[in-house]
Amino acid sequence: MNSSLNRRDFIKLGGGALAAGALMPGSLFAKEKGEGEGEGKLEIKKAIMFATVPGGGSLMDKFKMIRDAGFDGVEPNSGLDRDEILKARDASGLKIASVCDSVHWVKPLSDPNPETRKVGLEGLKTALEDAAMYGASSVLLVPGVVNKGISYDDAYKRSQEEIHKAIPVAEKYKVKIAIENVWNQFLLSPLEAARYVDEFNSPWVGWHFDIGNVITYGWPEQWIKVLGKRIQKLHVKEFSRKKRDSEGLYAGFKVDYLEGDNNWPAIMKALDEVGYKGWAIAEPAYHPEGVEPAARLKQIVEKMDKILAL
Repeated sequence: MNSSLNRRDFIKLGGGALAAGALMPGSLFAKEKGEGEGEGKLEIKKAIMFATVPGGGSLMDKFKMIRDAGFDGVEPNSGLDRDEILKARDASGLKIASVCDSVHWVKPLSDPNPETRKVGLEGLKTALEDAAMYGASSVLLVPGVVNKGISYDDAYKRSQEEIHKAIPVAEKYKVKIAIENVWNQFLLSPLEAARYVDEFNSPWVGWHFDIGNVITYGWPEQWIKVLGKRIQKLHVKEFSRKKRDSEGLYAGFKVDYLEGDNNWPAIMKALDEVGYKGWAIAEPAYHPEGVEPAARLKQIVEKMDKILAL
């Protein structure tokens, strides 16, 4: 299903082994000896965020299109029809790499209204249950937002209080809560991100690192080295500071893989150094005109293969 990945020769990894690795932090970041080489090689599998997949068609059709493009897995939102997801997963042979909490933006855990936070917490619990049913090892969570009506310190305190309530559920289902760095004006440095995770003092809370989201105010390779073993999953997207400066903030995402400001050799080196072994989940924000959905997915796989082989 996958194209050849030259230097890395990525080893195919079954869903059961990946799930077991998620429960044993040491094994998750262990290197495996490459055949005929003294240095270890990292295992990284390619997935795509389902919400970014172009085109119409049924969920089953999209899963098969994702598989045919060369992806190994997919990241659906929570709250979808579980039977449909399971049927499409089994028919396509794709793994469910992660589940994205679908309510964390509209019902943030930092909201001043306790009823809103309650809905957000139930959404997180649902996502954890979905992930367990699908065989995914983590849930992507935006922990909260900071804005004119929500102060930074309140967001920090409230979101931690609510996540603490979900940890027993995460432990029950053996699924990790993975905090994502997004443009929510919150957890803006790798040192603070690491501290935020560590304060839970729980193996069931980690980080879902988004490479492209960092570029506008930092350097992904620096974040990776600080977050280290806390990283459970990667979101892979590109960003251009030039487009940001000339066309506006969100225009920075309007650039294809390998054509923006990600220093991919440095990023891959940092991932090597921390021993990352897991999923690289594409979250393409650039959609070129005139390219059919199936062809576009194959383009993304080819570009990801080049990145992962650096």
